[in-house]
Amino acid sequence: MSHDSRTAPRICPLCEATCGLTLTIEGTTVTGARGDRDDIFSRGFICPKGASFGGLDADPDRLRVPLVRGEDGELREAAWSEAFDLIAARMPDLLKAHGPSAVGVVLGNPNVHTMAGSLYPPLLLAALRTRNVFTASTLDQMPKHVSSGLLFGDAHAIPVPDLDRTDHLLLIGANPLESNGSLCTAPDFPGRLKALRSRGGTLTVIDPRRTRTARLADRHVAIRPGADALLLAALARTLLAEKLADPGPLAEHLEGLDELATALVDFTPEAVAAACDVDAETITAIARELAAAPTAAVYGRIGSCTVEHGTLASWLVDVLNILTGNLDRPGGALFPLSATARAPRAAGPGKGFALGRWSSRVSGHPEAKGELPMAALAEEIDTPGEGRIRALVVIAANPVLSAPDGDRLDAALADGLDFMVSVDPYLNETSRHADVVLPPPPPSQSAHFDFAFNSFAVHNQVRYTPAAVPLEDGRMDESEIHARLVLAVSGMHGAPPSAVDDLAIDAALTRAAAPKELAAGLTGADGPERRLDLMLRLGPYGLTLEQLLAHPHGIDLGPLKPRVPEVLRTRSGRIELLPEPIAADLPRLRRALGGRPAPLVLVGRRHLRSNNSWMHNVGSLAGGSNVCTLQIHPDDAARLGLVDGATARIEASGGGIEAPAEITDTVRSGVVSLPHGWGHSRPGTRMAVAAAHPGANVNQLLDGTLLDPLSGTAVLNAIAVSVTPAL
Repeated sequence: MSHDSRTAPRICPLCEATCGLTLTIEGTTVTGARGDRDDIFSRGFICPKGASFGGLDADPDRLRVPLVRGEDGELREAAWSEAFDLIAARMPDLLKAHGPSAVGVVLGNPNVHTMAGSLYPPLLLAALRTRNVFTASTLDQMPKHVSSGLLFGDAHAIPVPDLDRTDHLLLIGANPLESNGSLCTAPDFPGRLKALRSRGGTLTVIDPRRTRTARLADRHVAIRPGADALLLAALARTLLAEKLADPGPLAEHLEGLDELATALVDFTPEAVAAACDVDAETITAIARELAAAPTAAVYGRIGSCTVEHGTLASWLVDVLNILTGNLDRPGGALFPLSATARAPRAAGPGKGFALGRWSSRVSGHPEAKGELPMAALAEEIDTPGEGRIRALVVIAANPVLSAPDGDRLDAALADGLDFMVSVDPYLNETSRHADVVLPPPPPSQSAHFDFAFNSFAVHNQVRYTPAAVPLEDGRMDESEIHARLVLAVSGMHGAPPSAVDDLAIDAALTRAAAPKELAAGLTGADGPERRLDLMLRLGPYGLTLEQLLAHPHGIDLGPLKPRVPEVLRTRSGRIELLPEPIAADLPRLRRALGGRPAPLVLVGRRHLRSNNSWMHNVGSLAGGSNVCTLQIHPDDAARLGLVDGATARIEASGGGIEAPAEITDTVRSGVVSLPHGWGHSRPGTRMAVAAAHPGANVNQLLDGTLLDPLSGTAVLNAIAVSVTPAL
């Protein structure tokens, strides 16, 4: 390390594990990143993404100043003032002329990895008053939000496995050794699973692929893709039929147990075996092992969410935890309590959770958690009629790659909009259509606090890291970008950005029935820090920003603890085990018992060195295992005439794509696998590394019509495909 080098702690913003990093900084450049051994949560763990922090931070393709579309139709660099002047001139007039329904808002995954992305979009939506909200949740996790809302009355009350204390962990549709966890914030997931094995615990993995996680398991079950809910239903039915169900102390907070037994009576292990391609004896054994374990936790993720019965599968995960007495129990599945959560309220009836309070204009898709399906975005733009989306605000999202039928959306963005704003550091496949692109600074120049992921953490803790280096000349802080965007669309253009934070603080004090004088005592160098300070003070631990700054490696708030009944917000004040929407959807699952499986189906794939579509421009992460290949079993390859490395043609309802074949027995026969987030071959982008390794966009195989009806989540897994050698 040179004499002018220094180090700074930084929470990694590149996946849900939220590991602590120690950055090495030369002047204002991050030259290295290693795991922070003093971090109270991650204890020095780091993955390749975290180690690449400096490369991502200094990516020369990151935009430095705004882009504005000129009269010639081309994007050109512009001053910040010009960019916001244009938004202020266009958006309020468009709202006045056509109403709030003429505007859509798209929020991508990276929003939950930044302070600004967590704090300001709700204020933007309030200013626009639009119901046309589309987020990455309906491409990923919405089934879990819906099932939690129906069970517990709160779509954000998501229990996580108590990884460090459980005796038996069952994973379905999850590959945390590659994903680092999802809706389960756990630095060093691999180490925690190895520790489970070392203390004599059991790991069961249900996955059609023999993933790195599956290779670590005591039992790997190669299920037929898309049959997750059937298998889970059979496990629950076995527990009930064999009188192994014992909710324990939770029983006094349950309603619907008898009705549940009746609803699941048809899903015997023998009945589901053929559809799952898992023999009845194995299903029965898994159920008995769960019941016999001293403690156990069932955890399902994207492979079980992004399928036709994703909400039912997510519901049944918690049903199994309830029936085995492991929900809200140490060593089972517990509800985290973050430092910025609202202080616990008294137990009792709540407002409950409702679906379908409004519907999309074209196809009538019901909203879920205030959102419409991302798969419906294109038709809401390109279908004529009153209420058509004419303007779009896209924040940290690339739906041309991440949503079904990107070709249609690409055309809709090009020809169907009057105005579009993107907040994005790159000119990517989506932002290239914007009239204004507002680029946030590199992550080293931004403070970091995990508002979302602390709510899913396997251990209660709190950490905050200020910006590691000063804001570069010509850059604008990400929070200021968001605040000025709110002002520009709401007719308050020209007001100071602090006005947005002041309004948010005032609203928070009103909701909490706290004295307005509290605002005067808040500390913090800017609006986001003052808002964080307020949330900490009003939170369940009564912390302050000053305390977090005094503990740069975090504050340990203790292991997860039982929180029922305080988390319940159902109208009954109890866990509603068989909610009406779930009961109404079970006949659809029952019909799947007699379905004829497709000869060949496609599933997705996680890469440790990638995160959806937004990390493919980092040179140090390109290549190696991070490649876009079609994995196919040797028997299927021989039958179809494919050889390893040859180009395969894959076709489905939405179209066809081509990818190199990778012949491997890690994927079961009858299944092929392609990773999500690739397809960087469209013109007009400025991402040189990604363009050099474009890959194929797996979502172009989908026409966007197949959704999980309860959550509106696109079916991205277990898609029927045909595969042939490319001509």
